[in-house]
Parts: sequence; C-alpha cells; structure tokens
Amino acid sequence: MPFINVKTNTPVSQDKMNSIKSQLGQAITAIPGKSEGWLMVGIEPDHNLWFKGKPDPAAMVEVSIFGSPSSSSLSDLTGRITAILNSELGIPAASVYVKYDCTNDWGWNGSNF
Repeated sequence: MPFINVKTNTPVSQDKMNSIKSQLGQAITAIPGKSEGWLMVGIEPDHNLWFKGKPDPAAMVEVSIFGSPSSSSLSDLTGRITAILNSELGIPAASVYVKYDCTNDWGWNGSNF
C-alpha cells in the first residue's frame, strides 16, 4: 500500500507524468513485497518550492509505506527516485529530498489492514 507524492517546482507535461508514474511503479519493487499493483502516485508540478533559498529545479518526495521496510531497501528506492527525477525532469539528485513515513495502520476499502 505505498503512496508516493512528488512536489516539484518544475513544469511537468502529461507525457512526463505518465512516464514518471510508470517508472515509480517499477522503482517501488526496491521494497520487498511492494508493487505497482497497490501503488498510488501523486505528482504536483509548478509547486512553490525553494531549495537553499533558490528556485532552481528541486523536488520534495514523500513516500508512505504500510509496514517496516529495511533501511537498505529505502536507500535503494531513494536512488531510484532521484534517478527518475533527474532523467525525466533534469532535477539533480542533490536537489531532491525523500521523506519516508512507515506505518502499521493503513486504511483501505472502509477498514484497516
């Protein structure tokens, strides 16, 4: 039940959004047991975002995950996410923050897992 939300100060075309969404669907497999089949993705382009006081291309990525993945799998996912944003939007990895929220309480379809 992962959710990945990407906030960026860069414009993102519909084609780029679709590509990023698909690539994040592949990237989430860095977490054992996670797949695109349960992944929800949000992409917020043209967000008011400054990094180090500058409006240069940057992104804040929030990843919410049901369960407790290992630090190494989260690190792997961070590398995959930053590579996708660099490739698709030209955002340097050094201008991307990735925040993880892991929980054992996750609601879906009117109840919790």
